[in-house]
Amino acid sequence: MVLLVKPVLEISNRFKATTDTLKTKEGNDGLVKSLCKQSRLRESLRILQDMVQNGIWQYSSTYDYLLQGCLNAKSLADAKLVHSHMIQTQFECQDISLGNKLVSIYVKLGSLYEARRVFDEMPLKNVVSWTAMISAYTRHEHAQEALGFFYEMQDVGIQPNHFTFASILPACTDLEVLREVHGEIRKGGFETNVFVGNGLVDMYAKSGYIEFARELFDKMPQRDVVSWNAMIAGYVQNGLVDDALKLFQEMPKRDVISWNTMIAGYAQCGDVENAVELFEKMPVHNLVSWNTMIAGYVQNGCVKEAFELFQIMPERNVISWNVVISGFAQNGQVEEALHLFKTMPECNVVSWNAMIGGYSQNGQAENALKLFGQMQVVNMKPNTETFVIVLPTCAALAALERGSEAHEVVIRNGFHSDVLVGNTLVGMYAKCGITEDARKVFDRMRQQNTASWSAMIVGYAINGCAKESLELFEQMQFTGIKPDRVTFVGVLSACCHAGLVYEGRQYFDIMARFYHITPAMEHYGCMIDLLGRAGCLDEANDLINKMPFKPDADMWGSFLSACRTHNNIDLGEKAAQHLIELNPQNPAPYVLLSNIYAAAGRWDDSRSVRNRMKERKLKKKPGCSWIVINKQVHAFLVGG
Repeated sequence: MVLLVKPVLEISNRFKATTDTLKTKEGNDGLVKSLCKQSRLRESLRILQDMVQNGIWQYSSTYDYLLQGCLNAKSLADAKLVHSHMIQTQFECQDISLGNKLVSIYVKLGSLYEARRVFDEMPLKNVVSWTAMISAYTRHEHAQEALGFFYEMQDVGIQPNHFTFASILPACTDLEVLREVHGEIRKGGFETNVFVGNGLVDMYAKSGYIEFARELFDKMPQRDVVSWNAMIAGYVQNGLVDDALKLFQEMPKRDVISWNTMIAGYAQCGDVENAVELFEKMPVHNLVSWNTMIAGYVQNGCVKEAFELFQIMPERNVISWNVVISGFAQNGQVEEALHLFKTMPECNVVSWNAMIGGYSQNGQAENALKLFGQMQVVNMKPNTETFVIVLPTCAALAALERGSEAHEVVIRNGFHSDVLVGNTLVGMYAKCGITEDARKVFDRMRQQNTASWSAMIVGYAINGCAKESLELFEQMQFTGIKPDRVTFVGVLSACCHAGLVYEGRQYFDIMARFYHITPAMEHYGCMIDLLGRAGCLDEANDLINKMPFKPDADMWGSFLSACRTHNNIDLGEKAAQHLIELNPQNPAPYVLLSNIYAAAGRWDDSRSVRNRMKERKLKKKPGCSWIVINKQVHAFLVGG
């Protein structure tokens, strides 16, 4: 600020000394324009202030230069200052184009709230005004608000133009809405416009209608490089890399985005070799090219190669660092990830999430929670992903106090209305055994989706609250929200815990017959556990034999435990044999089979099984539990 004093005084003195020249609109307008072009925004604003104080009226172009200067300087505060001068001189009301400019500037400076306020106060609006707001909401991923503006503008008699349609198309993530807007595009005669055509190709491809997207692409009377890139990206997104490559080779002109898209496509389908070949053939690399290739290596487990490429990058950004940190963490190299995290020049919330997630994924839950605490200390604002990582980590440790503290951070940062965070909170409290708090979170959620209901139903089931779980499932059906595979895992688990064999059979049947959900391994596992606990071992065995896939170790373990409970030696021997084949180093089947023999009085067979354990040097693993003392998680072992 000190360095600006002398220039500002010089400008002020020059202003006063040349009154005859400067007390004209033309003189001030030219001076402001000149200063803005030289990026001397503060001096321009001082001239504006002097003009207002001396009663000199401005051209709208004066404000236009100043607003552009605020955008170039990325200064929201200065834009608000210019806006306040516009209000004083009533230019905000008089000039519709200036109002549109102000809306656009606020949007580009990241203040959607101010943009909306200006729009709402504009006495006159044209198609540009409405399109600016639609574009703003679309860019900020507020699809419903964008669509609301799109329909409202037509209600007040303003017809959309090709810019409007190009702006609204990214908000048409629902296929029916996309088709409806497409109909209006066709009716308005905008289907042949290249910008609109590009948007249609892009959105139909993203909706999975790749063949129709290609049909639209082929019919376009004019195509630019964006058209080709949209179609190539569509093929890549739908896993059709060969089709993408064919189109890539046919392109009359490629840009760096074309190359980057193909590299990403090869990496996504596991073809790292071709991705590298394309990367090396690129005529020009940009930062995105390097990051795409590094991410491709990481996606395919080539962390060493990713790090080597990272080291020779001509420039890096925070994305480069984050990708490599995530790669190390996913590969179990937590120390290497931490070293990068500590040495990176700047961190963002993704960096913190990658490191916290790395700790959590690699069994270092306590370190994950410590780092989450440090995140609060340095005032790094968390996002949805942060809580989706942290809350299950609290649940894994059964650290209720830490989970409650994380819940407070959720509320403090305004994420209590986020559906995904709400679902994760329900799961956290349920896994900590506090179904009452889980239900409070569930009931207070402003919006509930299938995952919300499933989390609460499963939460009741794992805590033995079968009655509450099944009652909630009945309520879910009345709401019209369709259950999914996870929902039925909770329902069948509830039946299992309560011994409701008849009800379990019924739910297993309607899952496939009424809801068209093909039973997966976990559903069969629940049914076999249910039948086994009830002593229906022959029925459970028949279900195992009829399954469309081979039973896993958990399923055989559950069945073996049931055989032990109900003293069925023949089926128990069969289950134990399968379990040993699947995991020879697991002592559990030996212990259970030995106990089955002992319960039947077959002591020699019991000793024989125990001796086999000793020969293979297998020991029963000790039980492990956690307890929180003074906010520290302590583990203790039992048995062994």
